[in-house]
Amino acid sequence: MTITTTMIPHSRPSIDRGEIRAVTEVLRSGHLAQGAVVERFERGMAAYLGLAGGVAVNSGTMALEVALRVLGIGPGDEVILPSYVCAAPWQAVQRVGAQARLVDIEPETFQIDADLTRAAITSRTRAIIVPHLFGLSADLTRLAQLGVPLIEDCAQTLGAMEQGRAVGSVGTLTVCSFYANKLLCAGEGGMVLSNDPVLLERARALREYDGAPSLNPLATNLKMTDLQAAVGLAQLDRLPGFLERRVRLAREYREALAGTSAILPAVPAGRSHIYYRFVVRISKRGSGSDELSECLERLERQGVQCRKPVFQSLHRYLDLKGFPGSAAAEDEALSIPLYPALADEEVAQVCIVMRDEWRRE
Repeated sequence: MTITTTMIPHSRPSIDRGEIRAVTEVLRSGHLAQGAVVERFERGMAAYLGLAGGVAVNSGTMALEVALRVLGIGPGDEVILPSYVCAAPWQAVQRVGAQARLVDIEPETFQIDADLTRAAITSRTRAIIVPHLFGLSADLTRLAQLGVPLIEDCAQTLGAMEQGRAVGSVGTLTVCSFYANKLLCAGEGGMVLSNDPVLLERARALREYDGAPSLNPLATNLKMTDLQAAVGLAQLDRLPGFLERRVRLAREYREALAGTSAILPAVPAGRSHIYYRFVVRISKRGSGSDELSECLERLERQGVQCRKPVFQSLHRYLDLKGFPGSAAAEDEALSIPLYPALADEEVAQVCIVMRDEWRRE
């Protein structure tokens, strides 16, 4: 086994002269807090998704909470979400006082299962949080037929399509995250978007407490700064190129790993994949050992930093049973470095290491 001291990181932002120039212009303007640049970023994101407007906030996690609050969701209500997702959606549901109803995922795609979602709907269901994971759309066509408001979480899937529609353009509300390792990064920040002007106005009323005609006990300071928005706007201009690069790298990985034991990402008919993460499933070689952790350690010793794409499923945190798809994904899914800033020589090294790791015996 080859051991290297040069590590290829799992994630790395793509920052260029455009982002540096945009931030410098804001610094020279003397206006650093929320202002005209945030408004331009909101309009740009809404135009990209084909929506009426957006409300920028300080994080993707808070965007989820704001989305729930503008729908009037609170104590006594239920919100459906998948178990195989990061903790942020569950935490947002808890903060508004509602109850999270977990459902399992499609085993092949890692996306929320529409049939199980339908079965989980009760008279108390007020929304479905739909995290489009890893760059692939959930089955929006079937989810939209359930008659429950969808909150699309596009933190990992901006630019993907489902049945000819942009992911993020179907739900009652859409949320985005602009954290440092996201498709479009601003260092931190989030946004709530919608075609409904009433919902957008409610979101703005929650974002800031000053200047309102009356006191709102739920309003607080959730504002994005012009500095963050400047980076976001520069990234939005580059997003088409980012997505092209991601798809091209995914094609190279697919070619390199064809014929190995790794199970490659599934792309169902009618859905496109923009590869925020290149997630493979590894086959178990034996029983009684943590195959995934051992694999991650071997790859890191060879200079390729891979990760579990979801640290731990929600049902495991909550000690719930009956989520076989999520449990299997947690035990078998592995994310390979894939991002626009990945150099061609790094891609070649990743391919060599991966082929060696999963060569069929």
